[in-house]
Amino acid sequence: MATEFKPGDKVKWSGDYAVTHDRNHRAAHEVTCVAHHTFPPCNHCGQHPRFVLVRKAIHIDVDENFNG
Repeated sequence: MATEFKPGDKVKWSGDYAVTHDRNHRAAHEVTCVAHHTFPPCNHCGQHPRFVLVRKAIHIDVDENFNG
């Protein structure tokens, strides 16, 4: 089973995450999160969302070919 993250957890890897909310609020969808940020609560269902990594991505700000 994939690791689930919740609001307040630190984002370990930049990439696209599947998000599930309270069933009465919104269907599952994907978002892009950046490493070292914090997974946020939902404005509607608060601490309910859970985030699961779908695919990792390197943020351009830390890619050796693009950062200054």
